[in-house]
Amino acid sequence: MTDAMRAETIRMTGHGGDEIEGYLAQPIGDGRPAAAGVVVIHHMPGYDEETKEITRRFAANGYFALCPNLYSREAPGASPDDAAAVARAAGGVPDERLVGDVGGAMDLMKALPGANGKIGVIGYCSGGRQAFLSAARLPLDAAVDCYGAFVLSDPPEGLPVAAKSLRPLVMDVGCPMLGLFGADDKFPTPEEVAELEKLLTEHGKTFEFHSYDGAGHAFFSVDRPSYRAEAAMDGWEKIWDFFGRYLAS
Repeated sequence: MTDAMRAETIRMTGHGGDEIEGYLAQPIGDGRPAAAGVVVIHHMPGYDEETKEITRRFAANGYFALCPNLYSREAPGASPDDAAAVARAAGGVPDERLVGDVGGAMDLMKALPGANGKIGVIGYCSGGRQAFLSAARLPLDAAVDCYGAFVLSDPPEGLPVAAKSLRPLVMDVGCPMLGLFGADDKFPTPEEVAELEKLLTEHGKTFEFHSYDGAGHAFFSVDRPSYRAEAAMDGWEKIWDFFGRYLAS
């Protein structure tokens, strides 16, 4: 398999027919197999270079990958830091809008030449919660939640996040799910991860969770002090195996 790719900023249709920015990476070359799509949901710090690198990494491994800029409406053309500040001040991205933006990304990738019609989603930090939300609301084939907070509980008072618990949606998760968590994380705590695991089991969902000792929140973030190489490397192996099983042609 070649790792040749093309990556570029595009305009895409999001929630309510809005035109928003997105970053699309796709494998190129003759003779490549049909490719699945992966929607990459960026973390709370925003649509930044780290997230774009993750998007390119999926394309290098044979997937179409698209990261919608969830902050396009709040701060068009702003730097990731400025856009994230504006979004935080507004309490984050509304759930309904998130679902519409991810749905638009799914439609775009399904229509690409050489698409196999299967779509997964992956999200980090706030995006982990949003990946869980997407799995409950959209016809996805696989979902990866990387340390998503506030899936089962509302944010504590004083935290500038308007997200609400997704507990009522656990029964609606419609695709296999992979969860990757840090055992030292506070959002979510190991206790919250264990409770989510229990609820998914009770509802008969297909899932696998992995927690890493010595890792806290954002352990995948290579440019932050929270990065934990061993956990991140194993996590990527889990991701490739999981998507390989559920998104293959």
